[in-house]
Amino acid sequence: MTGDHQKLALLLFSGFVAVTLGITTWVSRRRRGSAEEFYVGGRLFSPMENGFAIAGDYMSAASFLGVTGLIALYGYDGMLYVVGFLVAWLVVLFLVAELVRNCGRFTLADVVAARMSERPVRIAAGTSSVTVSVLYLVAQMVGAGSLVALLLGRTSGAAQAWAVIGVGALMVIYVSLGGMRATTWIQIVKAVLLLSGTIALTALVLLRFHGDVDRLLLTAADHSGHGRAFLAPGLKYGGTWTARLDFISLGLALVLGTGGLPHILSRFYTVPTARAARRSAVWSIGLIGGFYLMTIVLGFGAAAVVGTDAVRGSNAAGNTAVPLLALDLGGGAGSTGGTVLFAVVAAVAFATILAVVAGITLASSASVAHDLYASLRRSRGKAHSEVAVARWAAVGIGVVAIALGLLARDLNVAFLVGLAFAVAASANLPVLLYSLFWRGFTTRGAVWAVYGGLIPALGLVLLSPVVSGNPTSLFPDVDFQYFPLQNPGIVSIPLGFLAGWLGTITSDEGADEAKYAETEVRSLTGAGAV
Repeated sequence: MTGDHQKLALLLFSGFVAVTLGITTWVSRRRRGSAEEFYVGGRLFSPMENGFAIAGDYMSAASFLGVTGLIALYGYDGMLYVVGFLVAWLVVLFLVAELVRNCGRFTLADVVAARMSERPVRIAAGTSSVTVSVLYLVAQMVGAGSLVALLLGRTSGAAQAWAVIGVGALMVIYVSLGGMRATTWIQIVKAVLLLSGTIALTALVLLRFHGDVDRLLLTAADHSGHGRAFLAPGLKYGGTWTARLDFISLGLALVLGTGGLPHILSRFYTVPTARAARRSAVWSIGLIGGFYLMTIVLGFGAAAVVGTDAVRGSNAAGNTAVPLLALDLGGGAGSTGGTVLFAVVAAVAFATILAVVAGITLASSASVAHDLYASLRRSRGKAHSEVAVARWAAVGIGVVAIALGLLARDLNVAFLVGLAFAVAASANLPVLLYSLFWRGFTTRGAVWAVYGGLIPALGLVLLSPVVSGNPTSLFPDVDFQYFPLQNPGIVSIPLGFLAGWLGTITSDEGADEAKYAETEVRSLTGAGAV
């Protein structure tokens, strides 16, 4: 890209940052400073607004950059991420959305603590929520590094590092000043921009092939270097039994993990009623479903138009497939049309990252303040002190996410999100479902369910090819790889459910039947909900 073209790209890029900072500043002057205002925006959002915000929260860099890149590199097998991300919303709609809105107040731990001994449950659930959030944040940081480095025309480690640090600083500002209300409006703006950009790119890809999808797929196969195998299962996950088990593990993590993601669950508290929460989920499913169908076209379009080798040459993990596709569709490198389209797509992708990291940081800082800090302090103080802790927690979480993002900058963002989903499905989903549907569930069972899924998931990741033993690992020069799969879900998810059951049946205390009855009535009817 020429210097003039880079200036145009950076102008668009800076424009979105200025708008979002303006929203944050405006909201920070209007807020009342209460915990309800900071955590859930005063529960004033409509189902449509919240549906767009949920879609904005869920359609992350992993979706726009990572999944499209995986399809461009691996064809059919990359498309499996799309299926997992989309099917997961059925679990959320039928098992989670309305019940969580009725039983909780701000966080996942509120749902579980309603019928358990509060302190140990909040510490366990808060620890798990922060862990999942940090893993998810790392994926967004990696996407930001790849994107901004490409936007600036530099692929050096220093350029990516400064991009990661810049995103981390912005997300801390958004959360600390604006809370949930600013974060929600940033997510709504981002969802509109992302859907508009995706629709435009999809239309251009289909126009390039005159609406002939068969021709698009065959051209993608020809330019992939794999021939017809590009359009069939097995290119990434079918070579060995280990690869097949990895696929099953990934599928379980993606389908079950969404229901345990703290930043998604917290969005259902921002609407006034359970019916509004359910309608929010319906809105989001429609928006997200349309988006993921379009990412399939973009992934195969990148393979057909740009070529798999060119995608891999720009970024080994495929994270830059969409910006490169936009550059080519607009007229190629050096053309004004190509640069404008590239800059718009890069700005939209960056908006995606900023909105998602703001939502995740807010959810994790809420867990630190509302669950961990409040429990360890033993007694609740005034709401403003808890909010102050949440703001400082956002700073600490931002620092940790930046550090890990710098370490993992060469990994695919969709793959990193798969790990976060695996931990969420292993630690958060078992305790949530047991609390909602098992009358005999006890405090020991809740604590064991969380740690029984969290510790194995993290331990197996540390012992997997993700961390060591391969050229693409975080530490390629050492080898302590003892677990062959890249995603731990197939082992850690059953362990989470098993630990919850085992903790309950070995518990000395009995379940509180009265509290369960109250929780059941509240979850199904909304009576007594906040």
